[in-house]
Amino acid sequence: MISLSVLSPYIIIAFIAIIAIQVFYYLYFFLRLAVYKKPSKAFNVEHPISVVICARDEAENLANNLPGVLVQQYSTTHEIVLVNDNSEDESKYLIEEFKKSFKNLNPVTLTQEAKMISGKKFPLSIGIKSAKNETLLLTDADCVPASENWMKLMQDGYNDGIEIVLGYGAYKKKPGLLNKLIRFETFQTALQYFSYALAGLPYMGVGRNLSYKREVFLRNKGFSSINQIPSGDDDLFINQVATAKNTAIVIDHDAHTLSEPKTSFNAWMNQKYRHYTTSKYYKKSHSFLLAVYAISLFLVYPITIAALIISKDYILIGSIFGFRLIVQGAILRSTMKKLNELDLWPWFIVFDIWSIFYYLFTLPSVWKAPQKNWN
Repeated sequence: MISLSVLSPYIIIAFIAIIAIQVFYYLYFFLRLAVYKKPSKAFNVEHPISVVICARDEAENLANNLPGVLVQQYSTTHEIVLVNDNSEDESKYLIEEFKKSFKNLNPVTLTQEAKMISGKKFPLSIGIKSAKNETLLLTDADCVPASENWMKLMQDGYNDGIEIVLGYGAYKKKPGLLNKLIRFETFQTALQYFSYALAGLPYMGVGRNLSYKREVFLRNKGFSSINQIPSGDDDLFINQVATAKNTAIVIDHDAHTLSEPKTSFNAWMNQKYRHYTTSKYYKKSHSFLLAVYAISLFLVYPITIAALIISKDYILIGSIFGFRLIVQGAILRSTMKKLNELDLWPWFIVFDIWSIFYYLFTLPSVWKAPQKNWN
């Protein structure tokens, strides 16, 4: 049996390495979002824009959320391309009623399933090809813009050379711990993809709030390279086409979209399984950076406890860990404020510990078969 005295130096080295990795990510990546300021522009141009929404059996969501898209304050030419993908509910009649009042609503009805193309990619491709304008703004039927300026603020992210604009798709604030966990995980994901984009390493976006040029879609032959994968119409596509020079972010509170969060833990986990099955297809550099951060976050508390037990130098270990908490807390507070999630900040240590269990719960997504239905 190996004695504790033999293991001690290795545990201490591992502890210092894990803390160093964590601090590096916070100071090199996440600090960029914490200090981010919206770029100033000499003049603002409102581009003609096409909002693209795909819906399958989403009559209730359309009734609740579509008005928020249709009443956007936007003086330039714009349209809402609504793809009704083989719905069997009352969506058809609801869309017909909306069309009577909103002439810029452009319904597209699909009555046949696409062969060999699973997920949302086919209806989304049809919506994009049906769009009349070059600037596309994507959202989902279960999302509502946070304000009437959503469209204006998202398209304002475009500048010379910019072809992709990443937005924030938040979840509505509700009572209860599950809501906080869902919103923190959503924030944590956004913290990474916004920060990586600011560091010149954009790797994903979320279909709840995402914009790109139609020409980017056509130039890259749409989703043809990922058609065999059920999901990935947002993150995998952006992973393939985004670069340091063609990607921008928009984080204004009024530019967010809001979605109803899941109300049960199992439903939320199933949703996360579906999302994480695509991450294995990211570029290797992105997968490496994401994996190193996740592993360090998973190990930070176990290795700290082990270091305390073995070294018994509580002041030194506590000081090093405390430094990490101070850096983490300061940056999380600033970034949560920027993304309108500041009410989560008092819980950040709880969420920090929860991350260990979260990664254990989502581990099955590594081998779980992707869900073929997109809705």
